[in-house]
Amino acid sequence: MSELYSHSRLSSFENCPRKFQYRYVLKLPVDTEGIEAFVGKRVHEVLERLYRFTGDGKVPSLARVLERFRLWWDEHFDASRVRIVREGLDVEHYRRLGERCLTHYYRRHYPFDTDQTLGLEERVVFSLDSAGQYRLQGFVDRVVRARDGSLEIHDYKTSARIPRQQWLDRDRQLALYQIGLAPRFGHESNVRLVWHYLALDQVRSSQRTPEQLETLRGETVTLIDRIRAEREFKPKTGPLCGWCEYNDICEASPVRRKAARGNGELAPAPAGQAQRPAGQAQSAEDQLPLLQPTGR
Repeated sequence: MSELYSHSRLSSFENCPRKFQYRYVLKLPVDTEGIEAFVGKRVHEVLERLYRFTGDGKVPSLARVLERFRLWWDEHFDASRVRIVREGLDVEHYRRLGERCLTHYYRRHYPFDTDQTLGLEERVVFSLDSAGQYRLQGFVDRVVRARDGSLEIHDYKTSARIPRQQWLDRDRQLALYQIGLAPRFGHESNVRLVWHYLALDQVRSSQRTPEQLETLRGETVTLIDRIRAEREFKPKTGPLCGWCEYNDICEASPVRRKAARGNGELAPAPAGQAQRPAGQAQSAEDQLPLLQPTGR
């Protein structure tokens, strides 16, 4: 049986083939996670629990929802494992972020009776081809039957940035979920993809035509073929390097190179560049600033 891919696995390759190699080919263990991912997990867990309660006819108060969030935060948080990259921000900032996300969602959707929940953290496994050679999986935050009868695929975001509508209309993740859910719910003509940007209390949606879904199917197959044919896995430096869990071993990591210079060691250079003694003046192209990620 062919290996399972996912949106996150595909994105990892697109963002940096070397990181993909570390995680999915060499399967190097990771002992840390970014604080942004930690916040996202806790918020998702609490919202899943909230809808399981409301599905049983019980609507907990906002105070109880926030109490549950704080309890699970304290149970899971380990300062030696959870990394904070952004300078000037501390753990309390991110705890408040999670509370704000949940408060916005609760107040917008209370009493949670405007639609019907069909699935929570729904795992979908499907093939893009009839032979089963291009298999994907994903976990859908919430599958919904709206009041107008439409099927909705919901996704929660804790990032503080909302993409432009043009980007959402090309989003791969939820559109792939739509393909994966079709065998269960049928090829419905009215399916909405819905994003909840919790920190900003904003909701966005998009829809796909059958033709767009077929195009996506073909593009994803082509991408998987590229991954399978890859042999070099060259590193790609960019905005996400500072958040990469492998930046202590990647020779292209600006974090590792900065640490090496600070220790008076030979600074490891990216592939294709000669190494130079630490402290030697950098050229403009050598300067690799640490930028910030776009969100969960």
